[in-house]
Amino acid sequence: METLAELLRKYRVEAGLTQAGLAEKSGLSEQAISLLERGTRRRPRAETIEALAGALELDGKAVGEFLLAAKAPRRPVAEPVAAPVEQARVLPRQLPPTLSDFTGRAAEVGDLVEVFRPTGEPPERVQLAAVTGMGGVGKTALAVHVAHLVGDSFPDGQLYVDLRGYGPGTPLTPVEALSQLIRSLGLDDDRTVPSGINELAGVYRSRLAGQRVLILLDNANSAAQVLPLLPGAPGSAVIATSRRALTTLPGFRQIALTPLSEADSVELLATIAGHDRVGSESAAARSIAKLTGRLPLAVRLIGARLAARPSWPIEHMVSQLRDEHRRLDEFGTGESGVRANIAGTAEFLASSNQKLDRQAADALALLGLPDGADLGAVTAAQLLDVSEDTAERILERLVDLNLLSSALPGRYRMHDLIRTFARERAGQTLSEGARTDALARVLQYYLGVAWRSQQLTHPDSRRLGLATPPARALPELPDAPTALTLLDHERGNILGLVAQVSGTPGLREFVPELALALFGYVEVRSRWIEMRTIDRTGRQIAIELGYDRLAAWLEHDLAIPDAERGDLVTSLAHLRASLTLFRATSDLAGQARCCTSLSYVLELLGELDEALVCAEEALALSQRIGDQSVVGISYLAMGRLHSRRGELELARESFDLSLVLAEQSGNPRSLAKRQQIVGQAYLEAGSTAEAGLMLSRSIDGFGLLKDGVAQAESLQQLAITYLAVGDHSAAAEQAEAGLRLARAYGNHQREGLLLIVLGKICAATGDLAAATSAWRQASAVLQSGFPNDEAAASQLLAEHQTEA
Repeated sequence: METLAELLRKYRVEAGLTQAGLAEKSGLSEQAISLLERGTRRRPRAETIEALAGALELDGKAVGEFLLAAKAPRRPVAEPVAAPVEQARVLPRQLPPTLSDFTGRAAEVGDLVEVFRPTGEPPERVQLAAVTGMGGVGKTALAVHVAHLVGDSFPDGQLYVDLRGYGPGTPLTPVEALSQLIRSLGLDDDRTVPSGINELAGVYRSRLAGQRVLILLDNANSAAQVLPLLPGAPGSAVIATSRRALTTLPGFRQIALTPLSEADSVELLATIAGHDRVGSESAAARSIAKLTGRLPLAVRLIGARLAARPSWPIEHMVSQLRDEHRRLDEFGTGESGVRANIAGTAEFLASSNQKLDRQAADALALLGLPDGADLGAVTAAQLLDVSEDTAERILERLVDLNLLSSALPGRYRMHDLIRTFARERAGQTLSEGARTDALARVLQYYLGVAWRSQQLTHPDSRRLGLATPPARALPELPDAPTALTLLDHERGNILGLVAQVSGTPGLREFVPELALALFGYVEVRSRWIEMRTIDRTGRQIAIELGYDRLAAWLEHDLAIPDAERGDLVTSLAHLRASLTLFRATSDLAGQARCCTSLSYVLELLGELDEALVCAEEALALSQRIGDQSVVGISYLAMGRLHSRRGELELARESFDLSLVLAEQSGNPRSLAKRQQIVGQAYLEAGSTAEAGLMLSRSIDGFGLLKDGVAQAESLQQLAITYLAVGDHSAAAEQAEAGLRLARAYGNHQREGLLLIVLGKICAATGDLAAATSAWRQASAVLQSGFPNDEAAASQLLAEHQTEA
């Protein structure tokens, strides 16, 4: 016959009730239910049995079994001596209090509650979840918050153990943690508690069998520290937290925490420092969110400081946090501060007996040196002066410990506060020479990649003669798309590093050549804003250091962004200054290239005669030195000018010469670019058939080169060609194809210009609503950085306002 304890547990589970639920429904205490199910109380009073039977809605037969079991004698045991009666114990309720200012994390809370809330059916396995993330990101706060939310589903107790994986103090061994848990479960007689880990784990799992206990294992440093502490039978549950990814733990729901959103960070600050106060300085509050890296620990510490100083403006705290050298001091200096939190993880690695861990600890200081959004494995290899494979293993180890994050394969990010800590460590542990050498290796790497990219995109460029041979082997870059894609990833990092080192002796010397080497990339990608930024810095340093040829080329290249945004007068001034510098250094190749650029800008200014003189000078110089590339560009410039002057046969003759030279050079990019320019010239001259042919060829050529930016420009001109002949359907098709490419490559100027063309096509078909919508979009896209183009969109809107 089943015992009373067995029947009660069976009927309760069948009814879908927890011990707490049955207690509430029957009017008994939760502890009384627990004692009955464990068999500690075997002879309850009749009214207790009646209350339970009613709450469980038992039928007559089941009630009879229940009453019979309650009156049955104890089962015989081997010895006639009665077993000692187990003393009633207090159920463990060890969870720390949940934070009153707990903010955000709605998705993570929902995921964890789903793991631990009963669905009505008894769980078939131990419920397990791991919350991981960098120090201070709020792992413990989330785990404790969720544990309190689901606590009523675990009526037999909630246990909490700080495993001290990353301090403070020495990490708990599995034996120490098991001993603590067993004592918490009521077995506190040292004479009956074994000392070996296997025996301890067996006792621990036996005590948990048949019970519903929630165990929170906080601050674990590895899966090995957690595994011995897992229950063996369904019913109980575990939440583990760690700074390290615990992906090797089987059956665990993994919750990887990232910093709070800006809105949640501001809300947390307001909850602590006061909503009215934060609301009145909302911009400063957002700055606090940024400067704390949206790390809950840091936001909470700043909020507490503000709450203790009610008369301080929030902006004053912002000004203190902007000083990187004292930022971590503002986030607490004791064991609970941000610095100690990060240091605990770094020291765990440094004290490891694993070589990779010690390498990762040493690498942290170097990896924090460069300004930039992220790091690639190859860049990290330059910083660390190791192979790419070794660098990647180190980076992945730091990701395991959440000292880095990796959103994309091969790309790594360092949280702002970890970077601040890393730079502190660099200042303490690395000499100035070691820091300079590390950044110099990165600059040399970028320099080599940039020159390789220019060699692939502009193989005939005279700039290549100024290239310094690479200091070390580069990654394989077999073609232009591969090199350009690599620089797409590194663009922001390069700009950040240039700004960082431009005033540092021993490093600033790299900047002028790096700016020049990047010409091929920024020109192909139409990165005019970046070109202006880096070329200005490079030109200034080149002048200061006496790098005259570099200064001349950078002065020339500074004309290009101004011409592209329509500031032709400024562009012309750069080119005249550049020509003076080239003449001073007797650089004939530079003079020839500068004259072709002068011809182009003068043409746009309507100075056709002077423009033709410059084009002819460029032709003479380039023929003198045998520079067939500039010879072809000179013929191209002359063809445009003849076309503008109505001299169409002369224009056609010059264009044909230029195209033949491009074909003979074997440079497909040069050929496609010249076809594009010739097609535009024919379009402006009204020769739409020839324009369509040239533009279509250029689109095909750029397609083979996978140059979507240049394709988008040719598609724009082809759309205008179709519009000119009244083929509105074909015009819209070309414009929309170009618009997709412009958006894919983030080219806002081309996107805006294509929207203007689309608006004109819609207006031509009588759809003024669609036209004005396109022009409004164009105006919004172009207003930042392209004032002339934005003005054109606004004028179209104004002209069609009344009609719309």
